[in-house]
Amino acid sequence: MATEVKLPDIGEGIEQGTVVGVLVKVGDKVEKDQPLVELETDKAVVEVPSTAAGVVSKINVSENQEAAVGSVLVVIDEEGSQPASAQPETGAASGEASEAIEASEDAEDAARVEELTERSKPPREGPPPAPSAPAQASPARAAGAEGQSGLVPAAPSVRRLARELGVDIRQVSGSGVMGRISADDVRAFAAGGPAPAAQAAAAPAFTLPDFSRWGETERVPMSGIRKATVRSMSTAWATVPMVTHFDKADVTELEKTRKQYQPMADAAGAKLTPTAILLKVVAGALRKFPDFNASIDVESQEVVYKRYVNIGVAVDTDAGLLVPVVKDADRKNLIELAAELGELAEKARDRKLKPDEMQGGNFSISNLGGIGGHGFTPIVNPPDVAILGVSRSTMEPVWNKETGEFEPRLMMPLALTYDHRLIDGAAAARFLRWVCRALEEPFLLALEG
Repeated sequence: MATEVKLPDIGEGIEQGTVVGVLVKVGDKVEKDQPLVELETDKAVVEVPSTAAGVVSKINVSENQEAAVGSVLVVIDEEGSQPASAQPETGAASGEASEAIEASEDAEDAARVEELTERSKPPREGPPPAPSAPAQASPARAAGAEGQSGLVPAAPSVRRLARELGVDIRQVSGSGVMGRISADDVRAFAAGGPAPAAQAAAAPAFTLPDFSRWGETERVPMSGIRKATVRSMSTAWATVPMVTHFDKADVTELEKTRKQYQPMADAAGAKLTPTAILLKVVAGALRKFPDFNASIDVESQEVVYKRYVNIGVAVDTDAGLLVPVVKDADRKNLIELAAELGELAEKARDRKLKPDEMQGGNFSISNLGGIGGHGFTPIVNPPDVAILGVSRSTMEPVWNKETGEFEPRLMMPLALTYDHRLIDGAAAARFLRWVCRALEEPFLLALEG
């Protein structure tokens, strides 16, 4: 019996990935749960294991190829069964193909599954049946689909709605950022009316000049992480009215304390970094200021307040920026936070993060202090409503009212970017001032955090 190993659902919002490695070849004997394919998603590199033991009879993907959730990657012949390529066409086989197509969330991906199934069957005698006439598509849309390797920019729920309404989603023009198709686009297409007006964010794409006119160039495909960054940052910049508030924290005493207790952290296998301390402080701030631990549901006109505190921490990697999430940060002590943060950062740099380790964040911290710079304006990543940026601490002269003299103090620049639809300027100033005071007076965490 032949077993089709399909790309499973590997995380919320992940609909496809790029094959970066095929770990087997036709004829190889494999065991159940043995890795077959390495796939780069928007967030990490994951291994797709075999769902059965047997012999590899067919490989449908190659390196640098896009693969969608539900598509068949590898065919495994269980020992003693007939090779998939020699199996006769039967009604059961046709039914399996139909199920594979239905299981694929994307209509375009379903077409790929059907095509792969047809290729595995013996050739039919006589002329092929005439294809049914497809719905008329605009040349521009068809060209766009070709240019995007046939991938349709729509969420699974939107594609499901299109199937229920009998709409070919490939013919629908998206009104969202970068042509993303919404449920309203599908309903408008089904009703025969024009698509909803595109959001102000959906600016026309800029046409690049021919750079080779001025010298030699090289084109390199974007990694999955870079593609995700393009989409998320474009959406964020276009849909969220952002404001950044700046402040400074005097961390002179905190830095002395951090170094004093570092040996205790070393004994626990952790590194007591400023970012780990910030995690603890921000967790307390999110409890005290719930508006910063919330999201806006524009469609239902509601604010979603979260009773848990999950904080994402930006990690710089060779492949791009990754943001693993520390779950329940308010319930962990500093040593626990430092150990977990170190583990997640290492996994991020090795591209070994699991999808679940990058989901569920409510707030983010981006610390560039280890690299340099006096300040920057981080971008809010929806559905979060705020993000904290941290720059390099420097010694500065600070006026001491009690002594009447300037004193050298270690000052940490902080920048809080927030969604002005939910958070007002005064609230942002209070939030960041509380964070600064907690860094300056750690006992404040015990009193109010």
